[in-house]
Amino acid sequence: MRKKKLFDPNSNGVIEHDHNNDGIDRRGFLKCMAWAGTGAICVIEGGVLKSHALASQMGSAMKSHKMGELSFVQISDSHMGFNKPANPDVIATLKAAVDKINALPRQPEFLLHTGDISHLSKPEEFDNVDQILKSTNKEIFFVPGEHDVLNDEGAMFRERYAKNSKGQGWYSFDKNGVHFIGLVNVMNLKAGGLGTLGHDQLEWLEDDVKHLKHSTPIVVFAHIP
Repeated sequence: MRKKKLFDPNSNGVIEHDHNNDGIDRRGFLKCMAWAGTGAICVIEGGVLKSHALASQMGSAMKSHKMGELSFVQISDSHMGFNKPANPDVIATLKAAVDKINALPRQPEFLLHTGDISHLSKPEEFDNVDQILKSTNKEIFFVPGEHDVLNDEGAMFRERYAKNSKGQGWYSFDKNGVHFIGLVNVMNLKAGGLGTLGHDQLEWLEDDVKHLKHSTPIVVFAHIP
């Protein structure tokens, strides 16, 4: 069975998700994010999630698609403080993503940032991201990447972005009948950089979803180390 492409340049910026065989890996996702200006707008309609790249043609693409019952923007890997050829101006990259968000013809309800906000877990790096994202005037939900928990086992991250979370920063919330779950898999990395959830988080997760109706759409978001 052939795997679906993460992004088809002839698809008007729509990323179709085949959850049984999506063929998505981190490199492929980050290639898409680099092309898109580090962002994607997600639309949920009838319990089905579709993602649209935040490309320059986003306005025309969104006008031709229904916005659905709920829309939100996902950004990731801002790596504030990074300065290498792969992304020599991370401030400009993040500002470009924010400009595209603010230019959407219909504004999303909120933003998700799925980790590596900073590059070295420095307060000034978090400050810079906060200042740039403030111009979206949106509620923002965060989960940490491994670069956000380098020095203090995530204490600074939780103080800034996850004060009401459980354990090492996991939590859930509901929007328009959709249940969102933010997981943390970067606190105990294994050989090869593989993240783990751990017994406590899995136990919490089981308890978190057991009272939901079977018809409730669930969106799980986390960082991929």
